[in-house]
Amino acid sequence: MLKLSDRADRLPASPIRRLAPFAVAAAKRGVTVHHLNIGQPDIPSPPELLARLRSFDQPNVAYGPSEGLPEMVEAVRRYHEKVGLPLEREEIFITTGGSEALLFVLAVVADPGDEVLVFEPFYTNYSGFAEMVGVRTVPVTTRAEEGYHLPPAAEIESKLTARTRAIMICSPNNPTGTVYGDEELERVAAICRDRDLYLISDEVYREFTYDGLKHRSALTLPGLEQRVVLTDSLSKRVSMCGARVGWIASKNRELLDAVLRLGQTRLCPPTLGQVMGAGLADIPQAYMDDVIAEYGRRRDLVFEALSKIDGVSVRKPEGAFYLCAGLPVDDAQSFAEFLLEQFDVDGETTMIAPADGFYATPGMGRSEARIAYVLDRERLGRAMTVIEKALELYPGTTR
Repeated sequence: MLKLSDRADRLPASPIRRLAPFAVAAAKRGVTVHHLNIGQPDIPSPPELLARLRSFDQPNVAYGPSEGLPEMVEAVRRYHEKVGLPLEREEIFITTGGSEALLFVLAVVADPGDEVLVFEPFYTNYSGFAEMVGVRTVPVTTRAEEGYHLPPAAEIESKLTARTRAIMICSPNNPTGTVYGDEELERVAAICRDRDLYLISDEVYREFTYDGLKHRSALTLPGLEQRVVLTDSLSKRVSMCGARVGWIASKNRELLDAVLRLGQTRLCPPTLGQVMGAGLADIPQAYMDDVIAEYGRRRDLVFEALSKIDGVSVRKPEGAFYLCAGLPVDDAQSFAEFLLEQFDVDGETTMIAPADGFYATPGMGRSEARIAYVLDRERLGRAMTVIEKALELYPGTTR
């Protein structure tokens, strides 16, 4: 009897995309679906980057270097220089999106059977990337009542074993919107120094902070020069998720040499995505200022709307463009299916991401949902109305 690999059996379904068939069926029935389940920005990309693609005049789309086109590497170097993070070109490796960056980093810092600590709830695909290379993600729980900020050092250290190779962080955080402060980052840095661990820092949402908060890069933590590995991407910053261009940055040249050998096996990152991305460092600051201000307004709208719904618990995000909400339901997955299969308001419904898939601890997140406020405010307002009215009719509402 034919059998798939154990790895195939263990790979988790994405809570972001596992409801896609329900959304397709709803659309076929003529229902408009407001997609708040996925971090797909609707804000136009910078025209300067799109113009670079339109002016592409080569006779074919050729392979590029495995480490990225020289102009893309230089653009990332200049971008980091502008945000106060000086890097050499040799300390940057271009990847096929932030996803490949994380996959490659896990592959070179840990062997099959090794462990990486992650703070839950966490970006669900971390589990999938780790499973692909045989690495175990060990959860350290953060709590809604504490703003999803990091727990004390003793709680983190209690999860370390002889197989732990790295700690992974994401700030501003997906899915919680939490921004880690200096003391939190230094707490993790001290553990990595003392326990001889890598610190993998997912900084895709670096610019997206609100209320005067500022992001601090792990690259600025003293004494970790050879331990910090940064991953990043064009996707969210400039609304180019489909360009599939990301990067790894590290002062550890030995690590990057191993990454290069991995990269050579997949040949090169997307050429056309890099053609656009090579304009990264030239994006006007006014563009980013406007984008961040708009997301701040969307955050306020969604937070205020959810706060008024009886039984919903929610905290105001500090960054990124997500929030986690506790819903008065028996099961967020069932509620999400109800929204798509059985409910609409004037022909419109809302798609959310059940939060259980953002946890590794069994049973956690069952009544929570991640909401991505990536639509214009008019549509967000209607989407919030859908959730409010659906909770009044959903059979499993618990309030």
